[in-house]
Amino acid sequence: MKLETQVAVIGAGHAGIEAALASARMGVDTVLFTTNLDAVGNMPCNPSIGGSAKGHLIFEIDALGGEMGYAADLATVQSRTLNLGKGAAVHSKRVQADRVEYKKIMKKTIESEPKLRLIQAEIVKITYDTTDGIKRVTGVVTHLGEIWSAPRVIIATGTFLDSKIFVGDKVYSSGPDGLMPASRSLTDSLIELGVEIQRFKTGTPARVHRRSVDFTNLELQEGEENPIPYSVRTEKRPVSEVNLVPCHVVYTNKCTHDVILSNLNRSAMYSGNITGEGPRYCPSIETKLVRFADKERHQLFIEPCGLDTEELYIQGFSTSMPTDVQYEMLHSLAGFENAEIMRYAYAIEYDCADPTGMYPTLEFKCAKGLYGAGQFNGTSGYEEAAAQGLVAGINAALAEKGEEAMILPRSSSYIGTLIDDLVTKGAREPYRVMTSRSEYRLLLRQDNADLRLTDIGHRVGLIEDERYAEFCKKREMIEAEILRLEKTVVPPSSENNKYLSSLGSSEISTGIKLSELLRRPELSYKALAQLDFGRPSLPSAVIRTAEVQVKYEGYIKRELAEVQRQKKLEDKKIPSDIDYREIIGLKQESAEKLAKIRPVSIGQASRISGVNPADISVLLIYLGH
Repeated sequence: MKLETQVAVIGAGHAGIEAALASARMGVDTVLFTTNLDAVGNMPCNPSIGGSAKGHLIFEIDALGGEMGYAADLATVQSRTLNLGKGAAVHSKRVQADRVEYKKIMKKTIESEPKLRLIQAEIVKITYDTTDGIKRVTGVVTHLGEIWSAPRVIIATGTFLDSKIFVGDKVYSSGPDGLMPASRSLTDSLIELGVEIQRFKTGTPARVHRRSVDFTNLELQEGEENPIPYSVRTEKRPVSEVNLVPCHVVYTNKCTHDVILSNLNRSAMYSGNITGEGPRYCPSIETKLVRFADKERHQLFIEPCGLDTEELYIQGFSTSMPTDVQYEMLHSLAGFENAEIMRYAYAIEYDCADPTGMYPTLEFKCAKGLYGAGQFNGTSGYEEAAAQGLVAGINAALAEKGEEAMILPRSSSYIGTLIDDLVTKGAREPYRVMTSRSEYRLLLRQDNADLRLTDIGHRVGLIEDERYAEFCKKREMIEAEILRLEKTVVPPSSENNKYLSSLGSSEISTGIKLSELLRRPELSYKALAQLDFGRPSLPSAVIRTAEVQVKYEGYIKRELAEVQRQKKLEDKKIPSDIDYREIIGLKQESAEKLAKIRPVSIGQASRISGVNPADISVLLIYLGH
């Protein structure tokens, strides 16, 4: 039997799902391999999707035609928007998702895609040939000895490569959640191809039974009143159907800290068993106590794992302590004196790739046709994984169709920022996206993700014509409303001044445009309704974006000017075969870094750590720019 496909995706986690769906929906025959069909779309860590900057990624995934936002909407059991007390740039949606429901939705979606086959098999080897010194991927081999021909292969193995679980001094080979075994053969094949491998570590807290928790003294955390769905495909659900369960907050205390610190030598993190680098921004509770020794308490979030389970997830309480210490730690928390553990906490160590070995398309430089995505690329989080999977899937499909690759610049999206950071700076520890990583935060908001990326999604074939037409109507409405606000004048009158004074705003003595009033910090679009008699009836999404665009116009113009300045550097391309050693005046260290990362533009070169402005000037002169 001849087994062949155009794109083979290894791993059906969040990265693999987006990669496979994108490729198949672009008309390319695709096969998605997973070692367990029952674990497709599994959420082995927290039962939430989104959060600070992560929510931005999901809106962007949806704008490009990805799936995570829509599935998350359907599986939502509570919705909240974080940072509402701050500026619009950092407003971030976060939902609690039903883990089981999310998996069911994703598996059904994959099974229903015409050009996509889902196959249970472990991939143990990637085949290739070498012509003119260039390695080209030719296919994959399964654990059953089947050989699949495939000119494009996407690695989305998550934390499964030679993965080991650590609980105290107990160590065993396994993937996360204990659902699937570690993949122990693929790393050798990747090394043979020239992929540089590094070792990372992450972890997860214990899950406890709801009946064993006393919620009386815990802080209640309800969902928001007007949830906005992630996806434009989602019909707005009533609040009663979105916010189905509450979350709670509890704090560690001196007793908790004493238990942890007195047993620190029993933690796998501090016993010397773990060699991999752990996440800086989502550390274990042991690391928090060591790193922030002056803090008297740490906040923990109690999150339900779904509607049909009694499991509770304790966000912020990740540990690799032995089981007896885990009980002591839990029982020291208010309300958890009798807590029953259903799943023990653990740390997991795994192989992943050095992302500086990839182009911004997520194709590896060492092997043509080989792509990487997700935690395999050194990131953490479902959202970062899905974003990379979508980009890898799109670019693999475009390459197979002979079309130009899609490269998202930093100024376009958090997806672009994430990938540029990875391929330019690398990941010394599991990378997490944050709003502070972008220099264009005010341009890259949740509310305008569709304005930034839907044109691209339509161009590559993931946004159908009907949806694109609706998007174009929305864009026209936003532009028309901004223009109306800039032209409509509010006349001075005693009534108008009385109203402005009641809002804490200064009175007007001459006519003033609505846009100028809206720029006053104390005034909002809603508050100006009483002064705006010709206001049209508009969708809330149109109002939200128009208001932000007008209110922050000066800051937005400043960032757009910086985008244009940087674009000039991004447009200055660097030949792929350039020999940096021949460039007179370039420091040896800079030449070595440039030769390793092989930036595609002067802009990317300028962001490489250790390459200074003087090096960039030398490079510009050499290239004749």
